[in-house]
Amino acid sequence: MSTHPSLVRSLALACCLLPSAVVAQSPQVEEIIVTGRAQDFYLDEETTLGSKLDLDVLELPQSVQVLTQQLILDQAARDITDLYRSMPGVSEYSYSGVTIRGFRDSNNVFYDGVRGDPYSGFSVPQLFNVERVEVLRGPSSAVYGSGEPGGLINYVSKKPDFDDNIELAATTGNYGLYGGWVDARGGLTESVAYRLAGFYEEQNSFRNNVDEKNTEIAGGLLFQLSDETSLTTTFDYVDQKLSGHRLRGVLVEDNGDFIVDTEYNSNEVFDFQDLEAWVVQGILKHEFSENLNLSTTLRYLDNDRDQGYHEPQGWVDVNGDGEANSDDQFIRRQYRDQERSNKEYSLTVDLVQKFSLWGTDNQLLFGGDYHDIELDALSQFASFEASGVANLNVFDPNYGETNPDDYVFFTLPFDEVQSTRYGLYLHDFIQFNEHWSMLAGFRYDNYDDKEETTGFSFSDDNISPRVGLTYYPVPEGAVYLNYSESFVPAPLDDQQAVNEEDTLDPETGVQYELGWKQNWLEGALLSTVAIYQITKKDLVLANPNDTGPGDGNPQFVNLGKVESEGIELTLVGDITANWAVTANYAYNDVKVVEGSSVADTFEDGSRFVNAPEHQVGLWSRYEIGVLNSSVAGGLSYVSEQFSSAGQRVKPYTVFDASWVTLWKDFTFQVNISNLFDKTYAVSGFQERTGHFPGARREF
Repeated sequence: MSTHPSLVRSLALACCLLPSAVVAQSPQVEEIIVTGRAQDFYLDEETTLGSKLDLDVLELPQSVQVLTQQLILDQAARDITDLYRSMPGVSEYSYSGVTIRGFRDSNNVFYDGVRGDPYSGFSVPQLFNVERVEVLRGPSSAVYGSGEPGGLINYVSKKPDFDDNIELAATTGNYGLYGGWVDARGGLTESVAYRLAGFYEEQNSFRNNVDEKNTEIAGGLLFQLSDETSLTTTFDYVDQKLSGHRLRGVLVEDNGDFIVDTEYNSNEVFDFQDLEAWVVQGILKHEFSENLNLSTTLRYLDNDRDQGYHEPQGWVDVNGDGEANSDDQFIRRQYRDQERSNKEYSLTVDLVQKFSLWGTDNQLLFGGDYHDIELDALSQFASFEASGVANLNVFDPNYGETNPDDYVFFTLPFDEVQSTRYGLYLHDFIQFNEHWSMLAGFRYDNYDDKEETTGFSFSDDNISPRVGLTYYPVPEGAVYLNYSESFVPAPLDDQQAVNEEDTLDPETGVQYELGWKQNWLEGALLSTVAIYQITKKDLVLANPNDTGPGDGNPQFVNLGKVESEGIELTLVGDITANWAVTANYAYNDVKVVEGSSVADTFEDGSRFVNAPEHQVGLWSRYEIGVLNSSVAGGLSYVSEQFSSAGQRVKPYTVFDASWVTLWKDFTFQVNISNLFDKTYAVSGFQERTGHFPGARREF
């Protein structure tokens, strides 16, 4: 879904009932926070991501980034794709999948520091219920378990609090956009606070047959049980209805030029992708003493996804000359009818002890988590004209000439998987003196997967260490060196495919990272420079020696090695009292150093799929105090990429702009994305599905 236009970036009218609302900063509030604006706008140096300890960004020996609520509001961001410009080394792959430091990852998504993504599958995380977005770069298995070595994204959800506040907003724009939201919170009693919020939005698209409707209801209660104990409960209900989906790309030539206009879509108007999800969460925090703290998170997720869509399957040889290509104009399609659901239960317990030992100050983390997942999938498909699925003219689409009620379906076996994960971890942050500190630890993981329909199961375990050393030459700066590891278990289907002949080891990664973090202008600005090398090996790939079942050679094997080397630079905060900025540059060179001849895009020396070598992101805001207004603008540059079919994805630069003004308790905001209406592709996929086009100009 990440390939369709970003949802809003729009003309936004925000109407606040109370002047304390985030979106309604009165002139008086603006005057109060001028000297400390870095903490209220784009710069936030407090996060537990990557350590689960009481550390600031300078003390964490790893690259980490916080995208604040103010940045989300200023950019009128409604889903995560709107924020990629502000994340160096992060770029779109497909739908909710991204590449981080060159490695594709669609599963390493966390909420409030734990697993359980309500948008899992093919939907893009929306931002209405998100307070801020955190990005940890590099392997994180030592803290969070299995995941790609590029990094992870954590969404911090909005929660109840005791500050009475009500916000109302209305939004409209082109492509038939309209919607709005209400968010209310405050104290019910001296010890109980609440939050209740609702969001609705719908919009058409520049792509044929596409529209979407998003509904979300969220809230919760905060119980201050005592001075030492609090319980925060939250719920989140998501209903998303997408027409003309699952949305594939637009066909291109090998040099990256679109064959047809980017409004092209292989789906019919009645194709759909519907998502309904419930999340219920409780966070219990208790202070046994000033130096001993407990945090426990219990999370339940129920996610249902239904899809019915036409999948492009390549050209039809209409001319009968023995070659199927664009000269034939028609593509054949397969209709897929799928129902998927997952229920997830997780429990995370973290205990932090602060103490002094032999002249050092320590923060010791001992924790564990348990995650249980029930996955069900039922699908059927009808292929090509033989099953009643009409071919589609790419250049002059003949929509409406086909009907799933008339298709002849082939039903796949019911898929039912039970996955159980648990992990134990121990980490210690040691402050030796004012100039040196170290963060070191490890995690033990055990995982057990079972296919209920066949009875096949597989179990394994893994130990992931990490260590980071930090030197503080001055109080405002830190230089660090980090070693960390990652692992990703082989998919259960692949394990089952090789069961009679072999087993598959996890894919593993190792990173070395050298970085420098520096505060400038008395803490108003933060710069980060990170240089890294990541090596990933034992990838699960097709066995080049396999000739069929029973030949003694498994269908899949662990082979290959990929190396990712790069540098990232970020600058965020206030240059002056009126001028805020977030800017970044990323260089990433990720190549296959040990490849396989059976995969055209995994040969020695080939670049990884959808891994741009250069990225630049910029967003800058300037306040005009006499007008109670601000103007902002930004750009996103992504260099050349290559699809999984080896087709070129052209480099692109896109510009955005914003204007905001305050009047009494009202904020009026106008955002324009893709200011010059550039036609471009954000990423590529297979040749038969084409490249994913970027959003056209939106108001």
